[in-house]
Order: sequence, then C-alpha cells, then structure tokens
Amino acid sequence: MNDQIKRIGVLTSGGDAPGMNAAVRAVVRTAVGQGIECIGIRRGWSGLITGDFVRLDGTSVSRIINRGGTMLYTARCKEFMDHEGREKAIATCKLLGLDSIVAIGGDGTFRGALDLSRQVAEHGARLSVVGIPATIDNDIGCSHYTIGFDSACNTAIECIDKLRDTMQSHERCSVVEVMGRHAGYLALYVGIAVGATAVLIPERPVDFENDVVENIRRARLAGTTHYMVVVAEGAGNVYDFAAQIKEALGIDPRVTVLGHIQRGGTPSARDRETASRMGYAAVKALVQQKGNRIIASVNGHIEDLDMEEALTMTKQFQMERYDILEALTNNSISHF
Repeated sequence: MNDQIKRIGVLTSGGDAPGMNAAVRAVVRTAVGQGIECIGIRRGWSGLITGDFVRLDGTSVSRIINRGGTMLYTARCKEFMDHEGREKAIATCKLLGLDSIVAIGGDGTFRGALDLSRQVAEHGARLSVVGIPATIDNDIGCSHYTIGFDSACNTAIECIDKLRDTMQSHERCSVVEVMGRHAGYLALYVGIAVGATAVLIPERPVDFENDVVENIRRARLAGTTHYMVVVAEGAGNVYDFAAQIKEALGIDPRVTVLGHIQRGGTPSARDRETASRMGYAAVKALVQQKGNRIIASVNGHIEDLDMEEALTMTKQFQMERYDILEALTNNSISHF
C-alpha cells in the first residue's frame, strides 16, 4: 500500500495509436496492485477541463489489450493551451482529488502535462505527471520507439501488398501516401519492407529526377512493369508527384492515400508488450515519488527521464536506412 500517491488520473491525447488501450490497462492494473485508485479522463485534456471522467479498476480494463483506438477517447484541445483553460483543469484535479496524471500521447501531450504541473505549483500545490509516448509517427526525440508505430507499419504494408497485386496485374505505377507530416520514419520503414521503387520523406530534399524518374527507368530496363512509390505526407503533394511521373515517363500512375486506416486495427505484439512495460514503469515512477517524467524506450530498455530535459532532445534520423533502400532498389548500380 502506498501512502503518498492515492489517486491517479490517466488520459490519452492527440492522435490515437494502436496500443494505447494496452498502456491504459497496464497503468490501471499496476496502480490497483499498489492500492492506488485510478480515474480515467475521457477525451484527453478536454475531459480534464469539463470533468469528463470514469472510475477504472482491474475489471473495467479487461479485454481491451487487443483493441485498437482508445477506450478513453481522445481529442485535441486548444483551450488547454491557455492559462484559463488549465485553471479549469486544475479545478477538476482538486475536485477529483488527483495527485498525479499519466498522459499517453505525443510531444504536444507532454508539453501540456508539463505546463499543467508548473501551473499547479503556482498554487503552492503539487501534481506529478508522467508521459507515455504513443504516436504512429515514432517522432518523440527522447524515445527510440513509440507505441503504435509497429502496428501502423504492419497496416500500411498489408494495404500496399494488396495494392501491388492489382498494380502488377495491370502493369501500372502506384503512388501511395502514408502518414508522416513532419517525420518520414513510417514511410521509409514501410518502403523498405514492401520493396518500393522509391520513397520520398521530409528529412531528405526530393531530387525527383534521380529519386523517382531514374529509379523507375532502371526498374523498367531490368524488366519490371509495375512500380511502387511511397510518399510521406510531409514530403509533398502526392498528386503533384503522380502528375510529374506521367509527364516525365508517359505512364499513368494511380494515387492511393492510406490516411487514418493506419491508426486503426488490432495492435501488434510489439506494441502491446511495449505499452504494458511503459504503463508499469509510469506507475512505478510515481510510487517512487518521481514527478514530471517521460517513459522512454532507450536501446530496448524502458527508462524514466526528466520531462524538461526529455522535451529538449531531438532524434537523429537514421539516414542509413535510406542508403539500404537505394542499395536494394538500384541493384543495377549496387556494388553489393
């Protein structure tokens, strides 16, 4: 029984990611095992402002580990970004008797958690916050891996594999947009996995002639009659790229935007296991009186990092993966 932490609020915020439910389950069951009450805050920070909550126990989180989405719902809340909005959230924390919050989401979720904690301190009180990284973009600087990435990759790969069947049958070029407004991790990972002809990502300036046109030409000269171009949404307009391919090569590409289908579906084993470990570590940090932490995956280990320091970290994009893609795609010029 823990005498310090009595009641934890848990919420999911921002874009949903497969595995969020597994993280909620782990937080609740670990807390209950420590004699700590859990309150689910529905609809993210918005729910903390409006008082939209539900009591959670071991039974209420049964049979959710395999479900995509989030049982607590999620939302983006502009009001919470303002001092007045956070004052309303603080009032809800007082009303519910919350002394800590576990926030599951991305960078914006964590910055909101830190702002809330600081504002509570202005009242002479204390609110411990812990963040769990869950985003299919895998773009949290302090964590090598974020919940949802593996599941989103598997979903995109499954869709593209099916799309390839029809592209091959009709001898066509397919241009597929995957999520990744500011990060190309998903596109590059998926591109390697499906054997894409070309992958366009925001981290690398697009040289359309060399990256796309010449790759398709080399593939055609090698006897290939169908081509797959994977584009991260932040790399540029997928329809413009298709038009450029048609103009340069005289072929008529088909555009497919996978969109939010990548967020849904049953979470993979990796996401369920990682979410469970992170949820457990979040409660453990709170029990040990560690406030304002982010749970991170660092070289396969789950660690809790100081939130302020963690939010200043940046992730080095693994450009060697692009080198691998080029070596495997441009086999006519590869030295391997």
